[in-house]
Amino acid sequence: MSNPQPMTQLAVTNYGERSLTAAEIRAQVNLIQDVMRSVMIEGTHFGVIPGTQTHSLYKAGAEKLLSTFRLAAIPEVEDLGQRGEAHYRVVVKVYTPAGTLVGAGIGECSSQEDKYAWRRPVCPEEFELTPEDRRRIKFAKGQGGKVYKNEQVRTNPADVRNTVLKMAKKRALVDAVLTVTAASDCFTQDIEDLPDELREEIAEAAGRTVSPGARAVQSTQPEDTPERRATINELEHIAQAGPAALAKKWEAIGKDKRAMVGVAELTRIKAIAEAANVIEGEAVEVQA
Repeated sequence: MSNPQPMTQLAVTNYGERSLTAAEIRAQVNLIQDVMRSVMIEGTHFGVIPGTQTHSLYKAGAEKLLSTFRLAAIPEVEDLGQRGEAHYRVVVKVYTPAGTLVGAGIGECSSQEDKYAWRRPVCPEEFELTPEDRRRIKFAKGQGGKVYKNEQVRTNPADVRNTVLKMAKKRALVDAVLTVTAASDCFTQDIEDLPDELREEIAEAAGRTVSPGARAVQSTQPEDTPERRATINELEHIAQAGPAALAKKWEAIGKDKRAMVGVAELTRIKAIAEAANVIEGEAVEVQA
């Protein structure tokens, strides 16, 4: 590697060289918290996943922490796909400027995951003409406990292959950064990737600490209509072009349609945009 630059932040780079003092550990924690407050933007670098109270670290935030500690993240990809499935395991190894390995993270993603295996049909006719073994009805709870259904058809794995690879890399990167910087007390990772149903279970388990008003907001689900489905389909398509294109489209659709989409769907669509093949380091906030 090239000649390393002198560093003043020692908390991470001294791993393996000597034990850290309590003062150095406090300095590292204070630095992470200061970066979180002063530099990171909620909704871009980290955020609270709907139905939870814990901050989740996003890819853009993980990159900020790498920059803070002057660390380099090197991914190693393993293709686990079989029979047309897109399935990747990525190990991200983290190095200091001097070339010392200080830790690693691991992440997997598969086109068999619900959010990649299924999509909304473009129109009712597409659903009706799709073979029965490649379509389904998925039920979910809406506002006031009302149960509604979504028509879904199978996604072609080739269409999401790059998205799946990017998501596996993102999961590994966030895991590595949380491990190496010991930032797990400030952020989490796993909740962001859970299906909506499991997030709701976590929220219910923590319900005693959530006010009735907050629970009402978290459980709000816009009514499912053809116009809402069309808007979501359009946003999903735009999201494939990355966060900047999604942010521009989100601003253009207007307040009424933004409310129609809802927080849960927006969070899912933002994940698609973040995982798309975009310029590294791009970070665009999409406000609900």
